[in-house]
Amino acid sequence: MKNLSKMALTALLLGSMTFVVSCSKSKNDETTTPATPSLYARLGGTTKVSDPKNPGQMIEKGRLSYRSVVDTTITLIVKDIVANNPGNFSAHFAPLVSEVSAGNTTNVAVLSKNLTDFFSANTGGSSTNTYSGKSMHDAHNPAANPRMAIKATNANYDKFIGYVGTAAGKNGVTDQTIINDVVTVLESLRTQVVQAP
Repeated sequence: MKNLSKMALTALLLGSMTFVVSCSKSKNDETTTPATPSLYARLGGTTKVSDPKNPGQMIEKGRLSYRSVVDTTITLIVKDIVANNPGNFSAHFAPLVSEVSAGNTTNVAVLSKNLTDFFSANTGGSSTNTYSGKSMHDAHNPAANPRMAIKATNANYDKFIGYVGTAAGKNGVTDQTIINDVVTVLESLRTQVVQAP
């Protein structure tokens, strides 16, 4: 986890240096550095591919990448809950765990869609990718979202980021620059998600 935080810090520093260098160039500079494609573009972008979960339908490759990582992350969290590992997420997702145990996976699908929408819409996805769910603060606040049983700690969030990293690898996302950028996005949300001391 410390490595992920170091990677996030490195990505932020490199991004800041790139911004400073690019802003310091004058209009008369003949050499310009091409803009870095958005994270969504680097994960496949708007190229349409066949949707493996919905035969006969097409999906943007970037969105499919996010959905695949989100679904694998959810699977890793569920496995952790079922295994009753120390510090697992069962208390956070008690309503969801109860529903899934009863055979109802409707809200797991809603969670997957919401997370996929959020990341697709906020990392350069096309205009067809919109997020209309709760703010990250409200989504993780039991007072505003009864589906969240307790508030998250920094340790919980670190564990979640670790699951995302594992899920990315399981879905072929191994480019360290992309992983660092994903961690940077997740770290930018920490203060909204973590609400417990």
